[in-house]
Amino acid sequence: MVASARVAYLTRRAADYGVETGGPVTVDMTVVRKRKRDIVESFRGGSQSRLEHSENVDLLMGEAYFVAPKVIEVRLRTGEVRQLSAETICLNVGERPAPPRIEGVEQVPYLNSTTIMELDQVPQHLLVLGGGYVGLEFGQMFRRFGSRVTIIQRGKQLLTREDTDIAQEVTKILREDGIEVLLETSALKAAKTADGQIQLTVRTSEGERTLTGSHLLAAAGRIPNSDALHLEAAAIKTDQRGYIQVNDRLETSVPGIYALGDVKGGPAFTHISYDDFRILRTNLIEHGNASIANRLLLYTVFIDPQLGRVGITETEARQQGRHIKIAKMPMSYVARALEVDESRGVMKAIVDADNDQIIGACILGLEGGEIMSMLEIAMLGKLPYTVLRDGVFAHPTLAESLNNLFSSFES
Repeated sequence: MVASARVAYLTRRAADYGVETGGPVTVDMTVVRKRKRDIVESFRGGSQSRLEHSENVDLLMGEAYFVAPKVIEVRLRTGEVRQLSAETICLNVGERPAPPRIEGVEQVPYLNSTTIMELDQVPQHLLVLGGGYVGLEFGQMFRRFGSRVTIIQRGKQLLTREDTDIAQEVTKILREDGIEVLLETSALKAAKTADGQIQLTVRTSEGERTLTGSHLLAAAGRIPNSDALHLEAAAIKTDQRGYIQVNDRLETSVPGIYALGDVKGGPAFTHISYDDFRILRTNLIEHGNASIANRLLLYTVFIDPQLGRVGITETEARQQGRHIKIAKMPMSYVARALEVDESRGVMKAIVDADNDQIIGACILGLEGGEIMSMLEIAMLGKLPYTVLRDGVFAHPTLAESLNNLFSSFES
C-alpha cells in the first residue's frame, strides 16, 4: 500500500520531471486493497503450504490455552477440543492494537492498523491518534491517496525513540506533504455527529479544540495476545502489561517453555521475531548457546523518505556516558538524491571516539533502510568508520554518500 501511495505521489509530481500525465490523479482503493490482499495471501499461503508438507509437523488451526504445566488444550475451528502435552513449548502469539482510552470512543467506528487496510474508499479526513511508526506510515500513505490527514501526538515529538533533531526533520517532511501534526496534544472525547462525522475533542498547549473528521485511526499502543493463554495454569510470569517475561535465551519462568516475538515485549518487528526463532533453533536443535544479549536494535519506518535506524541514538549514548562524535549530513548533499529529486532528510551516525566504531545511525532519506543496512553490516564486522569514509563506491549511488557522511563530523 505504501508502494501504491508512492506511485500516486510521483504521478502528481510528474511535471517536476518533465512528464505530462494528462489529468488529475485518482486512486481506486479497491484495486490497492486487492493488490495488498493478493501479496499477503501469496506469502501466507506459501508458508502454510511448506508447513503442511513438512515431515513431523502437525498444523492445527484453533485457539490454544494452558490447562496445567506443560499441558494445553486447543479448541479447533471445527469445535473439537484436543489436549496436547510436551516438554518443550514455544509461545509466539504476537500482540494486537490497543483500544483508545477516550471518553465516548466506544460509540465511534474507529479503525486500527488492521481494519484501515480494508477500506474501499479514500477517507475525506483521517484523524490519527499516535505519532509512532504505525501512525506516520498510514498518515502519509492516505495523504498521498488524497485524504486530508491530522496526526495527534501526546508527546513533545513524533517517534519518541528518535533523537529530537531527527524527529523534527520527520515532522517537517510530513508538514511539507500537507499533513497537520499536533504535538503535545491529548485526545479527551470522541463523538459521532448526526451526519456520520467523527468529532474529537483534544487538549493542546493553547487550550481545548474540536477536530472533525470522516475516519479515526487508533495507532497509539498495542497489547500482548497473552490474555487468552491462561498462563496462570502453567505459572508463567508476565509483567504488569501482560508481556511474558523471558531471559536472554528466551526461556520463561517455567523451564522448557519459551516465548518469542512481540508477546515477550521489546521491539515489535518481524525481523526481531525471526531472529528469536534463530536463537531457539540454535539452542534447542543445534545445541548451541545463542542469546539476545547485545543484539543490535534496528528498524525501518516506511514513510517516504524512509527512516532507517540501527544501534543507539545520540541521546542514549550520552546517557550512557559514552565518549562520542557525531557525523551528520543533509540528504541535499547526496548526488544520487539530487539526481532523482528526492533530497529531503538527513544522515546521522554516532561513533565511539575511543575506538572509531560506529555504535548507532539514523538515515532519513531516499532508501534510508538500505543505507542503514550497509552501516549495520559495518557494525557487525566491527569496521571503523574510516573504512567507509575511504571506501570506493560506485558513482552515482547512495552508497557513496558514506564517504561524505564520515567526513562531516560536528565540531
